[in-house]
Amino acid sequence: MNSTCFRSCALAAALMLAFAPSMAEQTQTAASSGVSAATTPGGGAVKSATKTFSQQDLDQLLAPIALYPDDLLAQMLMASTYPLEVVQAARWVKDNPKVTGKALEDTMAKQSWDPSVKSLTAVPQVLQQMNDKLDWMQKLGDAFLAQKDDVMTTVQSLRAKAVAAGNLKSTDEQAVKTETEDGQTIYIIESTNTEVVYVPIYNPYYAYGPWWYPPHYPPYYMYPPSYVYPPHVAFHAGIFVGAAIWGGISWHHGGGGVYVNVNHYNSFNRTNINNGSWSHNVDHRRGVAYADQNVARQYNRGGNAQGAQARQDYRGRADAGNAARPSTPDMGGGGFSGVGNGASTREASQRGSASRGSYGGSGGGYRGGGGGGRGGGGGGRR
Repeated sequence: MNSTCFRSCALAAALMLAFAPSMAEQTQTAASSGVSAATTPGGGAVKSATKTFSQQDLDQLLAPIALYPDDLLAQMLMASTYPLEVVQAARWVKDNPKVTGKALEDTMAKQSWDPSVKSLTAVPQVLQQMNDKLDWMQKLGDAFLAQKDDVMTTVQSLRAKAVAAGNLKSTDEQAVKTETEDGQTIYIIESTNTEVVYVPIYNPYYAYGPWWYPPHYPPYYMYPPSYVYPPHVAFHAGIFVGAAIWGGISWHHGGGGVYVNVNHYNSFNRTNINNGSWSHNVDHRRGVAYADQNVARQYNRGGNAQGAQARQDYRGRADAGNAARPSTPDMGGGGFSGVGNGASTREASQRGSASRGSYGGSGGGYRGGGGGGRGGGGGGRR
């Protein structure tokens, strides 16, 4: 038992080192990108002059998931802010593939992970892809925390491109709704059955029309290089999730933001909250450093030199993978440069309750589809 505990603790420490850059590294990154490190006399962060994530960064990060239903997308955005716990949950699911339904709820009630991470155990292929793409997952979470409005605006921009390309339409699995606000069209993707998730499958290099950045800056991809994408948007077989997916997106009021469907949340987590807002819980970050200096100051988190070196080694292998690749985009691996795929994932991983803040109180294979979807499971938009 002591041996098991030791191995678990060692794994957590190694992963944390792989994820966590030092404050010195973060400061260097901020300086090179022009991010202001100034603070107010009272210690509050001054708004950055230059954002940590460029529009190109956001397009690349969000392209593989922008066409997901709103509730699943919200759940992934929240969970990505806790990368270490996602890795732990993915490993648990891999070791316990037959635990589903009520048995899964019973087990998750005993886990200490953030609820947003627990919920994704009901959609194992999504959780596994997040685990396999460690670099992408951490960047996604950091971008969401640092530039939420930009992230949501980018999702809408990508959806508009997919509509124009004929790849975002209502189907049997999902349906697309539109609303207009201040002269802008808002695309809402909702599941046709709030208790079933159909995960879209599409090639992000083509789903939005011709990719608008140079070929050597392709979007990130969700599947390995050997994966054969369908010609248009298709779907995995439906997964019954019950109330496990409780996130939602409000597309109004400053670009949109995630919220909690309290009915689904209470049912899956066996709680009795009544506040539908969400905020990041730094305790579930498990010491992983933040890429954005303002976010790091907000949560009073830094890193250490050893963590920075581990992260640099991790990035070095990714850069080596880039150098070995042709200038044209790899339709399977995209911008991952081998990060999180096969042996590199295992090697990096080997080195490497509740989001209480404002909570108040597999199918294999795929089915052809037209694109897009309909989203979000229950709980109203605000």
